[in-house]
Amino acid sequence: MAYDNTITIVGNLTRDPELRFTPGGAAVANFGVAWNMKGRDGAEDKVSFFDVTCWRQLAENVSDSLTKGSRVVVHGRLDQRSWENQDGERRSKVEIVADDVAPSLKWATVELTRNEYRGDGAGQGQGGDGQSHNASNTPAAAPAPQYDMNEEPF
Repeated sequence: MAYDNTITIVGNLTRDPELRFTPGGAAVANFGVAWNMKGRDGAEDKVSFFDVTCWRQLAENVSDSLTKGSRVVVHGRLDQRSWENQDGERRSKVEIVADDVAPSLKWATVELTRNEYRGDGAGQGQGGDGQSHNASNTPAAAPAPQYDMNEEPF
């Protein structure tokens, strides 16, 4: 983790986390967070939207625990990625790669369930070989993204 590039946001999930698996079996979850800033003296509210990516065990825990509307605290780092769309135009976006995600307890309570520590970074649906052993975790509607596991994510 780059300690000079960290960010912490608090907001509400704009969509359910989408859990997928890389060809190597690593879990990756994507979701959006919205943060509302109340306008002063009758001014309009300002809303900011952030895309968040989680990896491995954190991705599986987020997918199992959070739904659209959940208020969360996200701590991670900013990451910019660029690509070329189908029309040949260059696109880029800045997103948050989460190191930790927690439910906000400001207006809610939670019941925590501690997962067994595995120490190898493998998720609940994976064995020590890093391969997914639970096919039901992969959504059938969307094809899994292709990631090069020799590089840092995004």
